[in-house]
Amino acid sequence: MGLYNPPSVTVVETTSGTSTPTTVASSTTSGTILAANSSRRGATIWNDSTATLYLEFGATATTAAFTAKLSAGGYFEVPFRYTGVISGIWSAANGNALVRELT
Repeated sequence: MGLYNPPSVTVVETTSGTSTPTTVASSTTSGTILAANSSRRGATIWNDSTATLYLEFGATATTAAFTAKLSAGGYFEVPFRYTGVISGIWSAANGNALVRELT
């Protein structure tokens, strides 16, 4: 039996030196929480509201079709390398989403 010699792999880590904070007011209609950004390296979203925030990877979030459900005070880290739009809708309009985008 011969030995398997896999090809070499080069790993390049991407770092971020810039964090852009934004505040998005809560709404009971779907709206953009984070616009698409091909330079995004990461992002966080904190639900600074007493209402539930429903996040969707796409243009329209609903309380029935969503990617993540953040309870009051909930925190979400956007998966590595996701650069598309993130929309959101709250179960009641009070408070904000505090967003940090790393580029």
